[in-house]
Amino acid sequence: MYYELYIDVFFLENFMMDSLLLCLVNRIMKCGRPAGRLIAGAAVGSLLACLVVAVPMPGICRMILFHTAVPGLMLYTGTGIRKPGGFIRAYALLYGCAVFTGGMMGLIRPYMRAAGVFYGAAVLAYAGFMVFWKLLARLRGRGEDLIRVSLYTEQGAVEFTALVDTGNGLRDFVTGDPVSVLGPRAAEKIPGVDGMQAGFRLIPYRCVGGDALMRVFRVSRMCVHMKEDKWIDRPLLGIGDAEVSGRGGMYEMLLNPAVIAE
Repeated sequence: MYYELYIDVFFLENFMMDSLLLCLVNRIMKCGRPAGRLIAGAAVGSLLACLVVAVPMPGICRMILFHTAVPGLMLYTGTGIRKPGGFIRAYALLYGCAVFTGGMMGLIRPYMRAAGVFYGAAVLAYAGFMVFWKLLARLRGRGEDLIRVSLYTEQGAVEFTALVDTGNGLRDFVTGDPVSVLGPRAAEKIPGVDGMQAGFRLIPYRCVGGDALMRVFRVSRMCVHMKEDKWIDRPLLGIGDAEVSGRGGMYEMLLNPAVIAE
């Protein structure tokens, strides 16, 4: 018994599915990557899958490559995630999306007779997973309040996961600018932060223990990675007395919602 494989059809089906999977990962993890990069990642994944199928090799090697190198390079190209923790979460999410969408399509695949129906079913599977994820997020109380933020200084850049804190209405009493808050350890990750000590100043704020003073300073730029990246020049940041690391360390920064709204 043998199977006849049309490599062009195999590439197109993989490309379409990989594109949808990368779109899901990009949207859920709020990577903010443009469509062109996601398409490039899907193309890389599909080409590698075709190579693994076409090149003679032992079955165990083919299986290992299909589950490691192919999705790994596809994720790296499409999302650009470099941090090990973030990459592992993206990898697990990719497989979760694949299982969900593959299961939905498997239910109706026997009834498919045209490629257009297959593509339509894939899009419906994508929409179904997003509905499922939003319901799950609401049940777990996460919503869509976690977001990636990049801070830029003259010495370099650093990226944090931030919580859009609707309870943070802190503003500079002089300029009226909104203040986003970092913990002491997170602040130490900002390139050149030690050289900014002269630029620190104190502003009053109210906390659980009463009135206190917070050190605030400015960095060159900040990018809030949303569906469309939002750039803020000279944002104002504050350093709290305690660490900002709720939900098991899932975020390191409290983003003032006025930063996004203004």
